[in-house]
Amino acid sequence: MGIRRRILPLAAALALTGGLAATEAAPALAAQPASGQTTKTAAADGTYLYFNKNQSNPGNSRLYLMKSIPNAKDKVLAKYRAGSGNGGRNAKDECASSQGWLPNGTYQVLAHDAHYNGGDQGINGKVIHVQDKVCENGRTTRAELFVHSEMWPEGSQADSQPGKDNPYRWDGDDDYRSLGCIKLSPAHITNLFAKAEQYGWPTELKVVS
Repeated sequence: MGIRRRILPLAAALALTGGLAATEAAPALAAQPASGQTTKTAAADGTYLYFNKNQSNPGNSRLYLMKSIPNAKDKVLAKYRAGSGNGGRNAKDECASSQGWLPNGTYQVLAHDAHYNGGDQGINGKVIHVQDKVCENGRTTRAELFVHSEMWPEGSQADSQPGKDNPYRWDGDDDYRSLGCIKLSPAHITNLFAKAEQYGWPTELKVVS
């Protein structure tokens, strides 16, 4: 989820940024599926996600849905603006827990869910869950990593709250900020889910910068 504005209490701000506990810093906030709901397992179908981090503006990076083409150049199926990192001075430090963007490398896609319920202060709605990753220092594990947006579990937007940045409503560019998760706008993650249903769910996420 996007960085909360300063009017929130510190504990709430830490809970709401970066999506569900986007790093190991807040494991108690790990999102769980709603009661009676199961998380879908990603199916192998020759597609993958490719996240190209923007060094000059992490909140204006790009996420691609790609199709593997044997003996040829892989095909771009869709492209979206995306963000990762909290926008602060450590936003590009992949080992800065609760601050930096995703480490470079290849991640296994673990699951996807169109109606994820993260509970109190967690992420909701459409999510793609990827594996944990040890950053470049070889010690720090970035955990609870998702591609997600800001919405209610059923996909709707929360009402506008003047003077507040609601974690379940997309308000603008600041909402691309996170603690490490990859953030998309609601319209773009909805399109990504539709494309994945059409072409096959990605099995990997590749992160580069």
